[in-house]
Amino acid sequence: MPAQRIHTQNNTTKHNVFVIAWVIGLLFYFIEYAVRSSPSVMMPELARFFGLSTVGMSAIVGTYYYTYSVTSLIAGIALDKAGAKYAISVGILILALGCLLFAASNIFTGNVARMLQGAGSAFAFPGCVYLAAKGFSPRSLATAIGFTQCLGMLGGTAGQWAVGPMIHGGLSLQTFWLGAGIISIILCIWLFFILPQELLKRDDVATADTSLLKPYKIVFSNVQSYLCGLVSGLLFAPTTVFIMVWGVLFFQQDRAFSFSQATTISAMVPLGWVIGCPLLGWLSDLTGSRKVVILGGCVVMITSLLQLLYLPELLPAHLSMLLMGIGSGAAMIPYSIIKEVNPDEVKGSATGAINFITFGVTSLLGPLFAARFGKTLNTTANHAAHFNGAGLFLIGLIVAAMLVTLFLKEKRVEAY
Repeated sequence: MPAQRIHTQNNTTKHNVFVIAWVIGLLFYFIEYAVRSSPSVMMPELARFFGLSTVGMSAIVGTYYYTYSVTSLIAGIALDKAGAKYAISVGILILALGCLLFAASNIFTGNVARMLQGAGSAFAFPGCVYLAAKGFSPRSLATAIGFTQCLGMLGGTAGQWAVGPMIHGGLSLQTFWLGAGIISIILCIWLFFILPQELLKRDDVATADTSLLKPYKIVFSNVQSYLCGLVSGLLFAPTTVFIMVWGVLFFQQDRAFSFSQATTISAMVPLGWVIGCPLLGWLSDLTGSRKVVILGGCVVMITSLLQLLYLPELLPAHLSMLLMGIGSGAAMIPYSIIKEVNPDEVKGSATGAINFITFGVTSLLGPLFAARFGKTLNTTANHAAHFNGAGLFLIGLIVAAMLVTLFLKEKRVEAY
């Protein structure tokens, strides 16, 4: 009995350590989302800081998604092969270096810094999921993961709602980015020293290399994996391409809102994610159908955008954006579908694969939106038509997502 009691206590202590590490991981996820979204509220300041136009600055900001998508493939493998102690700590350190480097007013270092931010951030969500799986019982795991996603979205809200007034209140860009870097370094050190070294299963030397690539070979051989990533990418684009980069400027210049109002309006979208991600996930479980809920989320997004464009007096803009954010929570449902349409042994790699495809789509659409609508933001004579054109472009992406959704072969889940 004493030996069993000691074993139980050791297991409890181990789980508690991973729960504490998960909390640190949540802070990492919060900060990476704030870093991702905050440039939207400081685009004019960043453009002057780097000596670029807003379009040129948006190109630097958008490089975040290039490395984020590619590194997503690496993050899952790193967690499996090196464990959380090293994989997540390195991810936080890379994010910290990216923030510190972004404080230098140099175009080359700005590009490198933003790419480092994207690469480090790719470890946040899969790292939190990994730690939650180690620290929580299976009965509590889904709740922990849902809370993880919500906190990340709150970071996205804070990156706009809180950072905007700070910058316009006199906080310098260097101070903000240096502060984000220093906080990240503190989290890195804290996590590294609190987590134990894990005893990981090692592959035989002869099969180690092939085992690294085999899960992705399985996932990328499945056409449904690409469809899941395409749907998610098209639904994320209105938020990642528009709101997190151009939103504040568009609402200021095309709709004549003040900076404070434009910041609040844009911040409502990630706040809507906080509601929409768990709500639509729950509805997909309740109804037993993923596709129906995705299509419903698309309808909400399109309706809210159409109302914003053509009936702006019907609802205030911040409420329209909140509804769009709630509807865009449907973008997370393909993350469940890709796990269900691939074998059990590659579910971790499936998450990395869909992140890669999703933000690969964002990386392609970002420059297209900037060239078509961002470039003409300061030169257009008809701001109403310009804003509506950008909105219709976003609606086109959502309609495309709906069409692709029809080709998804979901694994029917048992409804509640």
